[in-house]
Amino acid sequence: MSRFVRASKYRHVFGQTARKEHGYDNVKISSSAWDTNLVSASARYISVNWNASGGGAFAILPLPSPFAPVPNFPYKLPDVIPLARSHTAPVLDTDWSPHNDSIVASAGEDGKVLIWKVESSAFEDWGQDHWVPQDFDPVARIDASPRKIGQVLFHPTASNVLASASGEHTVKLWDLADTDRPRSVLTGHGDTIQSLAFNTTGTLMATTCRDRKLRLFDPRAGGDPIRIAEAHGGIKGTRVVWMGDSDRVATTGFSKRSDRQLSIWETGSLANIQTTIIDQSAGVMMPFWSDNGILFLAGKGDGNIRYFEYESDLFPLAEHKSIDPQRGMCFLPRRALNVSECEIARAYKVSGSSVEPIAFIVPRKADSFQSDIYPAAASSEPTLSASEFFAGKTATVKLVSLENGAVFNGAQSTFTPAPAPAPVPAAFSPPPSVTKATSMPAPTPYTPVVLRSESAPAPAPTPSAVVAPPQPPDSPISDSPVILTPPARDDEKTTGLEAEVDRLNGELRAAREKIRNMELQVEGLKANARKAAQALMEG
Repeated sequence: MSRFVRASKYRHVFGQTARKEHGYDNVKISSSAWDTNLVSASARYISVNWNASGGGAFAILPLPSPFAPVPNFPYKLPDVIPLARSHTAPVLDTDWSPHNDSIVASAGEDGKVLIWKVESSAFEDWGQDHWVPQDFDPVARIDASPRKIGQVLFHPTASNVLASASGEHTVKLWDLADTDRPRSVLTGHGDTIQSLAFNTTGTLMATTCRDRKLRLFDPRAGGDPIRIAEAHGGIKGTRVVWMGDSDRVATTGFSKRSDRQLSIWETGSLANIQTTIIDQSAGVMMPFWSDNGILFLAGKGDGNIRYFEYESDLFPLAEHKSIDPQRGMCFLPRRALNVSECEIARAYKVSGSSVEPIAFIVPRKADSFQSDIYPAAASSEPTLSASEFFAGKTATVKLVSLENGAVFNGAQSTFTPAPAPAPVPAAFSPPPSVTKATSMPAPTPYTPVVLRSESAPAPAPTPSAVVAPPQPPDSPISDSPVILTPPARDDEKTTGLEAEVDRLNGELRAAREKIRNMELQVEGLKANARKAAQALMEG
């Protein structure tokens, strides 16, 4: 890590801890979830894994603010509050949809993934004498695995696409409009999956695992990873976060001597760019990336939050210190920040029996909008539907101006392939390693489409699948199409069609693998060119 102290607009950023009445006290945190993700937030609500009898539960609460108390909400929570209780074993993780601030997914030790929708009326008359708490009910249930589900993660650009990591050492991708079968299964992990992260377009996924390896996947193709690297040497927990729209990921973990480490990786080849020893504490470090180029590190079991600016190298900014150790942490979506207070990030810290908001503020007195510290943030509008994503379409995330709320399309992603004959959008088949003998159901078959050049005639479509109409508008999950398989009428014809489908799917997988390898080679060449240019400038 560079020890050079440079001038930066974020140099004097400080963390402002909320006053007690601006957070929540008397929080009953799940005692079995110390090593899992305890807390998650949307722009409107926060979810906390809850210690409740009769199975697993988590609490859903309106967001506390470091600048003003939530109206009609006492900071000390009552003994009885509305909970999401439908899991039969402890809840291990929750994640809010980036496209709907009222939809949250939960995962538990019971192998279930549940989808919940919070109605705006859920917290009316809170604290009044006549108010009676009503528990939340899920709007969708997914039998994701016979083993526990450790993580859930929504897709950043496609609506209603969710990833789940299970004790079977697989990651499954789901279309929430049709949850009977996963649409893709990522395999190749040798032990428990500890974290996962999408890139900004959702075309790549990085995972860390207890087998000490960092893996890179094409989430739509499924199957084994396209890149594998030896990560941290220690046996304790590792975490991964994608560093915005760059070709970099950051991981935290431990050395063989139990030093806490931060590593930066180049995704074209998964080469390690730098590894820095942070300290020798025992708690897992949780990394969080902010799109203004700041990487936050919060350690479980200590009260410190370190933050760094990244521009081709890591530059330490400052450190927020507290005597209260954190058990969990999450960050608010940047589109919901208080720009009038020059707030560039906000964390929600679970400590002991409280949830405490921490605002990271640039100390400025100007009354006008500070455009230099507020790049456009990810919008809540999805770019793709689930069917478009699984059919092979790629698009960048939509952005929103924090000055006027205008929504516009983002810049082209770093991982967009070089210009080539455009492939026809295609769906993906299950990886070869997933067979009927396994406990995981195979993904729903799609109508196969062959990649072709402009001069090649398109093959005639095969009647292997029929697309049903979208869901009704009042459905809690939006209108992604559902793929249905028609009943077979002639055994001989059906057998012939199935053979043709298998052949075309094999060609499709091979073509996509070649495209992905070419993309990664291009990224490697770009990275080498940048390094060469930087070396010339420094010389």
